[in-house]
Amino acid sequence: MVFARGGLRRARPEPVKGPGFGELFAALPVAVLVIDPDGRIAHANSACELLLNHSETTMVGQPYDAVLRPPEDYVDRRDGHGFAAFDIEIEAVRGPRIRVDFVETMIADQPGWRIVTLHHAPQSRPVAQGADRTAGARAAVGAAAMLAHEIKNPLSGIRGAAQLLQRGDAEGELTGLITTEVDRIVALIDRMQDFTDTRPLKLAPTNVYPLLDHARRVALAGFAREIAIEERFDPSLPPVLVDPDAFLQVLLNLLKNAAEALGDTAEPRITLATAYRHGMSVSTGAGRPRQKLPIEILVLDNGPGAPDDIAEHLFEPFVSGKPEGKGLGLPLVEKLVRDMGGIVQYGRERDPEATVFRILLPRAA
Repeated sequence: MVFARGGLRRARPEPVKGPGFGELFAALPVAVLVIDPDGRIAHANSACELLLNHSETTMVGQPYDAVLRPPEDYVDRRDGHGFAAFDIEIEAVRGPRIRVDFVETMIADQPGWRIVTLHHAPQSRPVAQGADRTAGARAAVGAAAMLAHEIKNPLSGIRGAAQLLQRGDAEGELTGLITTEVDRIVALIDRMQDFTDTRPLKLAPTNVYPLLDHARRVALAGFAREIAIEERFDPSLPPVLVDPDAFLQVLLNLLKNAAEALGDTAEPRITLATAYRHGMSVSTGAGRPRQKLPIEILVLDNGPGAPDDIAEHLFEPFVSGKPEGKGLGLPLVEKLVRDMGGIVQYGRERDPEATVFRILLPRAA
């Protein structure tokens, strides 16, 4: 006890001594630079020293662009906002050109200070980059045509049964949902039968939140009925340039994929998230100009993720980590997202552990 004016008070416990900032910063497995308001390097961790072939001693105090050449469209970034460019080549002044995911973030409450992280491309697994998957998508044409004929006939029977049920259903919500889904699947299969058709999708400015809600209700009424589906939305997301039917199909495929991956998880959970990423630009294919894709849609689950040996091939036809999987769902997702001018990526998050499918899409003009 310690005596204090007015009586006794408990002695304050001694704080537990842990690693300091410098130790934590140096141990980060991702290359990180801290930039001061004058555009000079204030700190660089060990991973950054290794990646850029520079010691922190020689980098500190140097102008940022004297050590690292930023992406070409970096000059177009908005003041006060972050910037991101995925799967790009940048030049270290004292080393070779390197392929990285380049992300710059402003430090809250520290005006002018920035953090730049450089994720080496092989570690970040930027799968599904535009034209790289074109040949694989064409390989699925035969399977799509075969499945179309076999699936379309029973759908007419399902729709008829739903209509009969609806006559005796006062609410009609569930059976109405069945009817809507069957109609949409028929339209999808019609599109699959013409998989090689090069006609563009019908893109239009779209509010994605009704589509996200519809996909969530479909999942909870069927394949994800025993799974909690949480929402983490940016309420100010602007209209997105998508084909609504194609976008809904993408969502349902990813939700179903997540639900199936959670079969052995004790407390299964799926999260739908949206965000607006200022300065986000990516390469959608070799030889194509970089495109601004600020709209981010995430489907996360707390499952174990894909096996390491197939993680980089998930968007290729007939690749599946499930014994009963056909390996056609994710290639279709990639094709539809690419046809809408975006990209889809697979990755793992560590804190907390989660599998994430990230869709990046263009904003409507």
